[in-house]
Amino acid sequence: MSVALITGGSAGLGLELVKALAAQGWTVITDGRDADRLTLATAALPGVVAIPGDVTDADHRELLKKAIDELGQLHLLVHSASTLGPTPLRPLETMTIEDLRTVWQTNVGAPLVLTSGLLPALKASAGVLVSISSDAAIEHYVGWGLYGASKAGLDHVTLTYGEEAGLTAYAIDPGDMRTQMHQDAFPGEDISDRPLPETVVPHVLGLLAQQPPSGRYKAADFPAADQLATQGA
Repeated sequence: MSVALITGGSAGLGLELVKALAAQGWTVITDGRDADRLTLATAALPGVVAIPGDVTDADHRELLKKAIDELGQLHLLVHSASTLGPTPLRPLETMTIEDLRTVWQTNVGAPLVLTSGLLPALKASAGVLVSISSDAAIEHYVGWGLYGASKAGLDHVTLTYGEEAGLTAYAIDPGDMRTQMHQDAFPGEDISDRPLPETVVPHVLGLLAQQPPSGRYKAADFPAADQLATQGA
């Protein structure tokens, strides 16, 4: 049995990764802040355990950990849950400490402490740690400063965990996608030219199948793969 935990699985790339692994026979635990949307998105997916909640909430993270403990293994941990922060996007000079706290708590703090709680299971299974990054982590776009800084922080936390815990760890830049988050960043604009998240998933699976050294990678640089190797029971 192969087990994955994918945060932010009610929409966007997180949901498409959940669908892809579930179709391959993985047991997938996922979550989302909107309970109704999460239930609707995952109800028909075999092998998916949906746990509504916010990753910044300690009680919710404990429920995720309990679900993993009951399964006794964790082969893949994907941090996909994310927030843009205040929208419409605005310059850094207008941001407050509270804005910073909100964005970093979701995009950096929650992945950090959730990974810490799941390290024993992840290490025991020789699992892989993945965080979904952004080109905004290394480029400097007007209005994207707070989000981009949080993604740069997430990259650093993820890859440092790899070094400290002896794990394979990836910060993956999926590229622009046609998601609600991206639409929120460009209110009123036509983003139909962006690829759908499901077209990015095969490249993420290709990266995971190829198993390069720990590092930061663009999903588009890897050939698409339809399947990800499963672990023995």
